[in-house]
Amino acid sequence: MAKKILIVGGGYAGFYTAWKLEKLLRAGEAEVTIVDPLPYMAYLPFLPEVASGSIEPRHAVVARRRHLKTTANIAGKVTGISHATKTATVTPNAGEPFEFAYDHIVVTTGSVSRTFPIAGIADNAIGMKTIEEAVAVRDRLVGNFERASSLPKGSAERARLLTVTVVGGGFAGIETISELRSFATSLLRRYPEISFDETVFHLVEAMGRIMPEVSQQTADWVVKDQTRRGVQIHLDTQLSSAVGGKIELSTGEHFESDLIVWTAGVMPRPFLRGTDLPIGPRGHVIGSPTLRITTEDGEALEGAWTAGDTSQVPDISPTPGPGGFCVPNAQHAVRQGKLLAKNIAADLRGEGVREYNHKNKGAVAGLGVNTGVFQSGKFAMKGYFAWLAHRFYHGLAIPSWERKWRVFGGWVGHFFLGRDIVGIEAVQQPREIFEEFAARPKA
Repeated sequence: MAKKILIVGGGYAGFYTAWKLEKLLRAGEAEVTIVDPLPYMAYLPFLPEVASGSIEPRHAVVARRRHLKTTANIAGKVTGISHATKTATVTPNAGEPFEFAYDHIVVTTGSVSRTFPIAGIADNAIGMKTIEEAVAVRDRLVGNFERASSLPKGSAERARLLTVTVVGGGFAGIETISELRSFATSLLRRYPEISFDETVFHLVEAMGRIMPEVSQQTADWVVKDQTRRGVQIHLDTQLSSAVGGKIELSTGEHFESDLIVWTAGVMPRPFLRGTDLPIGPRGHVIGSPTLRITTEDGEALEGAWTAGDTSQVPDISPTPGPGGFCVPNAQHAVRQGKLLAKNIAADLRGEGVREYNHKNKGAVAGLGVNTGVFQSGKFAMKGYFAWLAHRFYHGLAIPSWERKWRVFGGWVGHFFLGRDIVGIEAVQQPREIFEEFAARPKA
């Protein structure tokens, strides 16, 4: 009988595992089911450009039902796993929870924003981990320009609306603050009521440097470049409070900010701790170089696999990541997903499986239109050509030619027409105008 393969999570690793399995599996060899509450995979490196209006939101996601032809899709979440009985509890978006029996399980639930118990963050900040968050950030920034343009210059409310704070100086934080600064500068041409000096951008980083993935020299260049463009970078600084949008830093600085974006780290989904899968000290599923789930002693669990941000996979490359594990990024998730599919197919056929050993392709980041950095070993490239490298790399990396054409087509359109500055904040409350004027029965 066909084996049942359950993929938990449809992000990078889950999508690529299913996509590759469809090409590798023989007819009747296995039935693949993927469970995810969303009908698409978001290409996360594009989120800063979505937030800055350089990429249309729908172009940065990949519809699974369009590209996964034989994989069954369940819209919902896996809320429990009992590998001892090889069953998972599935809670669908609509309907009652049910038990799903499997032969092989692939845990690729990805990660979520990791925050600290800082007053005001949970109530006032927004992450940069989902396409919905990126769209909301863009709409908020444009909406704040609209609101601020009608307020008197020098007013506290106007200053608050035009102040943006990003917490976290890794790749996500630097790309986010850079793209938003670039977007705000381009918006000024359409808002003559607002001057450049009124738009204030803060980046708060607890460490003494930004972007640990690149060299110190490259990181220093980014700090200098972004400072020149109007970004205030606070190194060796922690956020102490954000209650009501009132920012308090460990250095004693105070200011108000309406838009607060949190990019200071990620973590695995907490529900995994409630399963019988082996979990590492930071909540990751313990994996081996072959991407099998293993116990702390290294004993492999039959029919259990993991990859991507949710996994703790040893990095056996010549230049291992921090702690000796693969870092949570798109490069690893995509490559692991492809190898995972090959290993599952090999395991079904009684063949040998391969270890995940990668060659680092380097790090590339976009820092707003026409500016970027690229680092590979000791070689670094900065400025316009690094920005082109960033765009070509990620434009070609997004899955499927259908999506590649949409992304590159959008960039070509923006080259001639400029970025689209339309913000549609009302989409967050789509029924508000209808409810306001809807007739109701008399009492």
